Amino acid sequence: MDKHGQSMKTVKGPAIFLAQFVDKKAPFNTLEGMCKWASDLGYKGIQIPTWESFLIDLDKASESQTYCDELKGKINSYGLEITELSTHLQGQLVAVHPAYDLMFDNFAPDEFKNNPKARTDWAIDTVKKAAVASKRLGLKSHATFSGALLWHTWHPWPQRPEGLLELGFSELAKRWKPILDFYDENGVDVCYEIHPGEDLHDGVTFERFLKATGNHKRVNILYDPSHFVLQQLDYLEYIDHYHSFIKSFHVKDSEFKPNGKKGAFGGYGDWIDRAGRYRSPGDGQIDFKTIFTKLTEYGCDVWAVMEWECCIKSPEQGAREGAPFIQKHIIEATQKSFDDFAGGDIDKNKLKKILGI
Repeated sequence: MDKHGQSMKTVKGPAIFLAQFVDKKAPFNTLEGMCKWASDLGYKGIQIPTWESFLIDLDKASESQTYCDELKGKINSYGLEITELSTHLQGQLVAVHPAYDLMFDNFAPDEFKNNPKARTDWAIDTVKKAAVASKRLGLKSHATFSGALLWHTWHPWPQRPEGLLELGFSELAKRWKPILDFYDENGVDVCYEIHPGEDLHDGVTFERFLKATGNHKRVNILYDPSHFVLQQLDYLEYIDHYHSFIKSFHVKDSEFKPNGKKGAFGGYGDWIDRAGRYRSPGDGQIDFKTIFTKLTEYGCDVWAVMEWECCIKSPEQGAREGAPFIQKHIIEATQKSFDDFAGGDIDKNKLKKILGI
């Protein structure tokens, strides 16, 4: 047991999120190709983006246990496990403010574009299908985005009208509550990636949403420290506050280097020109040594999943370096106290003598 009275747990990994590596050319255009590539690089798990139908057919996965068994068997044959399914893009479409309609339509099938109501219904249905698929695949956690109705008001100018925040989180919870109930029926946790552009983008907004859902037990966190560096939020203390909700983990690095011309807002620059930017693991400012220590100490049952996003290094190099980077940081949780050798059986009389009583 650790000092918090919880059993310490070894973080699982290394694993990799496949989304950023999908390509039209081999080996990144087939499930088998990506599995062999990831396995050869030393990864033990893959997080699957469900919008890539060549990796998983969500319709089939939600209908057929046989399909899921075959999919899992195929992935296992490469020495890999599925860490989580991801519906980041579909989850985003559960709640979209009209200002973002046109750009977020890119994430929807053609038949639902220019039709926000139909798009939302499709997104909700798709995220629900991922719950059944996760259950059939034996997964306990699911990775997604919350979407956003309030993001355009995060800097309160013009001034927010009284009651706007409450209504926004109430509506967001109203859309997610049936999904969360469905995940509960299937025994799967929903892990929201706490991320800029989402209404759940820090600790306070996570708590607002949790409260709006009536403290729904399936509301949990995908912890990715890179987004907190860009907000100048204490990503280590975040674990102290929310470790019991952290059921998924992205290993992604970032850096924040403001100067006399730009800061957190970035001046509308491309990623390479911004003060806050994502980097390949080990190339940024994030203290992963302490992160892995805290996650282990708090007994967080998570996979360490590398998410590669870097404006300088190639994805191929990032992937090659990612597995050994994660492996180096994984702490095998001790089941033995280092000073056990000094212990012994309890002798009450001896204890009294030590205390002089």
